[in-house]
Amino acid sequence: MEHEAVISKARIGDVPHILRLIDGASKEGHVLPRSLSYLYDNVRDFWVVKEEEQLVACGSLHICWEGLAEIKSLVVAEPLRRKGLGTNIVTNCVKEAVDLGISEVFVLTYLPSYFETMGFHRVHKDTLPHKVWQDCINCPKFPNCEEVALIRRLERERD
Repeated sequence: MEHEAVISKARIGDVPHILRLIDGASKEGHVLPRSLSYLYDNVRDFWVVKEEEQLVACGSLHICWEGLAEIKSLVVAEPLRRKGLGTNIVTNCVKEAVDLGISEVFVLTYLPSYFETMGFHRVHKDTLPHKVWQDCINCPKFPNCEEVALIRRLERERD
């Protein structure tokens, strides 16, 4: 019998499991590492997917400025990739952004084609506000990062 994956907002008890997922993906160079302190400070930003009570995917919607949010730390455990779990998280982040009145959501990623399938469009990094680069300053790849910036405008998705 196949078990269903359940998506929900993260809770305090999920933080160590989110850290484990992000640590693994950051060692592969897919996402920025996050400290335990950062995760506790931002736990309300996170969505998680659990399968058989095990946390197998996470991602967050971080509000940057009026009308602008970023999807960060999108990670799916290796054996469960390509099963729609990441797309489910992105969909929930976008819906949450719409509910909050956010007009644009962006991502910085090494997998732009993945986000393009969900309505994101490439933009030059320079078009994003300077506040966005807060994480970049601490990244070991800065300033020679090859991440691609993509944005999705949400005005048409509101009721």
